[in-house]
Amino acid sequence: MHHELPSFSDLTSMVDDIRPIDDQERAQRRHQAQRLMASAGLDAIYLEAGPSLRYYTGVRWGLSERLLGAVLPARGELAYVCPGFEGERLAEQLGAEARILVWQEHESPYRLMAELLAECTPSGGAVGVEEQVRFFVFDGIRRQAPWLNFTSADAVTIACRAYKSPAEIALMQRANDITAAAYRASIAHLRAGMSQSEFRDISVAAHRALGAEGAIWPVFGPSTAYPHGSINETRLREGDMIVMDGSCTVDGYWSDISRSFVFGQPTQRMRDIWEIEQQAQHAAFEACQLGAPMEQVDAAARRVITAAGLGPDYAVPGLPHRTGHGIGLEVHEWHNVVRGNKVPLAPGLCFSDEPMICIYGEFGIRLEDCIYMAQDGAHFFTQPSPSIEQPFA
Repeated sequence: MHHELPSFSDLTSMVDDIRPIDDQERAQRRHQAQRLMASAGLDAIYLEAGPSLRYYTGVRWGLSERLLGAVLPARGELAYVCPGFEGERLAEQLGAEARILVWQEHESPYRLMAELLAECTPSGGAVGVEEQVRFFVFDGIRRQAPWLNFTSADAVTIACRAYKSPAEIALMQRANDITAAAYRASIAHLRAGMSQSEFRDISVAAHRALGAEGAIWPVFGPSTAYPHGSINETRLREGDMIVMDGSCTVDGYWSDISRSFVFGQPTQRMRDIWEIEQQAQHAAFEACQLGAPMEQVDAAARRVITAAGLGPDYAVPGLPHRTGHGIGLEVHEWHNVVRGNKVPLAPGLCFSDEPMICIYGEFGIRLEDCIYMAQDGAHFFTQPSPSIEQPFA
């Protein structure tokens, strides 16, 4: 059954004045990568279509079975290997000065990549491979370049991408502001009998009216106890717990906000669990001290939950997953807020604070706001939910 979407004519674009990442910042990123490569003993790194390639080059390209990748040598300029019929499209994104090597459909892209690597790496040289490179691509290159040693490029790519610049944080701030505005506009259209997908469609329209591609994914009723919901389509009923998780991108940078509230009147148990969740989220934020290991943030949230008689550890009723994840050009990236993560909190780190409480068969509650670390400590991108009746301040 097709439902008419709200026009959202009262919403206006929130992206007209953004400052996208510019070529100068991307050049600085490549220079930083080359400094890190020198200290890690890498002669080059290989990047495949995806977020890291976009980070260093601005190239936006979907993955397919055809190899499109780039080599950043420890000294010198990036070069690209691209399908022959895509060369012009890539040049359109990069400008005339980019070096693009093309392969035709009957040719091996791996041989071409091996020739490119041979130019910038000595025999026995070390090539860092970005973590998301697919095995068939890696295997194809490795077979054509047996004289090279391949290793992880994490020491370069994660060390760059995890620590956001002021320009990146400004884009993430705008993305979070947009998703918060889309929530407010969409929640006004909740009604009994509505399906989860109907609400999601409304939230997509709200994000579009605000100038961004994004969505809010709702879960209704007992399925809220599953952190990622259920595949079963549910319709909204009076008294249901609702857990919503919304995000969008602005110039590639993600927002991530979750809210939990009740359609109708909450029970006392719902109120009690909601308040424990609120306290756990607050405790995690308070533990975000510069120099402290990230695992300390997870431990702080768990202490609140365990003290309330839930858990311990990952036991349900309780918090069955880590307290948060890094966020940036991917909605989930490095570094995670999890036990065992000794990475010290430092300016530029951005991550979620979402210590969900799950009670299988009843409901779940997740409050999620993202945090960025600055020179003066931790800041929320969005104001946390004040009460079970009020998803937004």
